[in-house]
Amino acid sequence: MKEDQTNERQNKRKKSSSFFTSIVSGVVGAVLTLAIVSNTPILANKLDTNTGNEQAQTNENTNYPVISTAKQSQTDSLADVVEKVSKTVVGVVNYQHQMNRFATDSELSEQGTGSGVIFKLDDKFAYIVTNNHVIENAAEIEISLENGDRKEAELIGSDALSDLAVLKVDRKGIDHAIELGSSEQLRVGESVVAIGNPLGLDFAGTVTQGIVSAVDRSVNVSTSAGKWDLNVIQTDAAINPGNSGGALVNSQGQLIGINSLKIASSGVEGIGFAIPIDDALPLIDQMMESGKVVRPYLGVSLAELAQLPAQYIQDLPLSVEGGVMVTMVEQDSPAQKANIQAYDVITAIDGEAINNSGELRKLLYTNYKVNDTIKVELYRGSEKQVVKLKLAE
Repeated sequence: MKEDQTNERQNKRKKSSSFFTSIVSGVVGAVLTLAIVSNTPILANKLDTNTGNEQAQTNENTNYPVISTAKQSQTDSLADVVEKVSKTVVGVVNYQHQMNRFATDSELSEQGTGSGVIFKLDDKFAYIVTNNHVIENAAEIEISLENGDRKEAELIGSDALSDLAVLKVDRKGIDHAIELGSSEQLRVGESVVAIGNPLGLDFAGTVTQGIVSAVDRSVNVSTSAGKWDLNVIQTDAAINPGNSGGALVNSQGQLIGINSLKIASSGVEGIGFAIPIDDALPLIDQMMESGKVVRPYLGVSLAELAQLPAQYIQDLPLSVEGGVMVTMVEQDSPAQKANIQAYDVITAIDGEAINNSGELRKLLYTNYKVNDTIKVELYRGSEKQVVKLKLAE
């Protein structure tokens, strides 16, 4: 009897001990799980704590302030970033004159909409960057603020080749300008957010998220000023018609690109492009100062060799595999002063080979400035010549 009672008490102790052990193990397991999860790459970024104040810097190519990304508040979230940036993204409406068959005079009508970004404020005006193709040929331009208010905008300057334009509007009711980041520091795989007005103002403030798919892409685009190899950031964030001119921002809400174009063809998804902000800022500065982008001027019209009838290039040596033919030389231009003539075939500038007109334009506009002196290698029939000329504006 006593032995049975003793066994019963021992069994109760074992059950009690087992129950207590289970509780302790559960608590320890939860703590270990939290510790492991807290150190995973995804959550570590959110749980990481940084201290200190933001340090104001200056972009090398501009006087606009750039906020350091080195110390970022742990409380910032995607929603916080979007809320902050959305105040600086506007709709841009292009109005053009259109004839009405029932009226003798033309009337203004909306021809298209796009997006823009408020990048600077002064005492009187807010300044907006957008795409040139959004406002091209506009008789009047209007912007639509986040709250729906509309303001008439004045065009300060535009540039077809870079697809950029700068507008200004009365600052009343506008209190926020976007922070500028640096596209030079971007890495493939970084998170980005695109904000704009796809498919018109009915979808104003649309936010899409993605990553940087590639940096320093070169995309050949057709512009009103000719074909141009545009340097772009590639992203898989959705960029649709109407997003043009909108903001591409990093995880700190800083502007790192101006959304510009999207490859939209059957079977193609997730390929959008933005003009890097470090490329855009020097051009924006020029437009702010003089209303245009100043580029060096050669003074010739060109044709691709592949597009010419054989008789025009029959005298070229077989060793010449590329180049562009001069079809016209402008009066009093640098080319005319250097005795460049129609039917000359330009093959190199300062020793760098030229295969087509796009390469020639890119080389001139990227590597040279007004008043620089260059050596142009060309063929006049079968004879090779080298001429020097001073580039004009």
